[in-house]
Amino acid sequence: MTRSRLCPECGDEVAERSEPRPGSPRPDSDALCDRCYFDAFDFVDAPDRVQVTVCGRCGAVHRGNRWMDVGAEDYTDIAVDAVTDALSVHIDAEDVEWGVEPEHVDETTIRMHCTFSGVVRGTWLDEELVVPVRIAKEVCDRCGRIAGGSYASLVQVRAEGRTPTDAEAAEAVEIAQSYVADREADGDREAFISEIDADNDAGPNIKLSTTKLGQAVANRVTDRFGGTVKDHATLVTEDADGNEVYRVTFVARLPEHTAGDVVDPGDGDGPVLVTSTHNNLTGRRLTTGESYTVNLERDDAAVDPIGRHSDAVETTVVTVEDENAIQVLDPDSYEATTVARPEFVASDADTVPVLKHRGDLFVVPEDV
Repeated sequence: MTRSRLCPECGDEVAERSEPRPGSPRPDSDALCDRCYFDAFDFVDAPDRVQVTVCGRCGAVHRGNRWMDVGAEDYTDIAVDAVTDALSVHIDAEDVEWGVEPEHVDETTIRMHCTFSGVVRGTWLDEELVVPVRIAKEVCDRCGRIAGGSYASLVQVRAEGRTPTDAEAAEAVEIAQSYVADREADGDREAFISEIDADNDAGPNIKLSTTKLGQAVANRVTDRFGGTVKDHATLVTEDADGNEVYRVTFVARLPEHTAGDVVDPGDGDGPVLVTSTHNNLTGRRLTTGESYTVNLERDDAAVDPIGRHSDAVETTVVTVEDENAIQVLDPDSYEATTVARPEFVASDADTVPVLKHRGDLFVVPEDV
């Protein structure tokens, strides 16, 4: 049964279509007639203008009290999201539909043409409005730190008794870049490389944003090449709360020997071509081709360097004498010389690479 009440604004009768649930307060708007209700009704609540702050360097968007990576180049989607968050439709509206059509005015202004429709008190309503969106460019905290050369850790790639090879130096830098890129992809805005000094005579120096990054990169370098990591901290300043701020240097020291070195273990069985120095030194005997392994951390373990695989030169095979000996031309005197035949030399080989040390010739494999 429909009952009537009087509108408190105009005195007209108000048809009450439904009773509120017992114990529920009646909305003040229910007391008004349709005419008075719609006179004071705002279908859509929208700001006069919306501002979006983005980083001009990396495209991050400032939302709330933090920066968020979105890789923004075209800010249309960001403007749509910002307008969506800023608009609100009246709570009494039902079956609401809306759309947005952006209009680019210039690089920093986008007009958002918004259309809304819905049903209120059984009446279909529609409304159109325009919300200007201003794109304000700033520099985010992260880019500011990068530009200022800020770093919390330094990774120094060094080698025991030698300089890291060009290949080792390049791969160490690649390890750092790849790891930091993965951290960035996972949403870590604190992860970045401040500077890479790849031309340092002693080995690469890599400045990183956090201590954890420095530790992780140093560990990954030695996981790849072997060696040890040592660190030391230096007090650089105090923060606003008076806490001491330290910068940590991690020294990733690679082993003395590296793949491609030819060394003499001094055991009388001939030199060894080093194939790995990860944990242990491993390689192949150049006299037999057999594998060789030694733990150089033992007090009685030592090897003497006698050359590099890259020092070997190609020479002619004169004849294969038997399974243990081969005759080749000495690359200096061109005399036929009998040398040990390791197992990696094929019986039909026409040429082989040889390394000369103190007058002796040793056949080396084609590849390390």
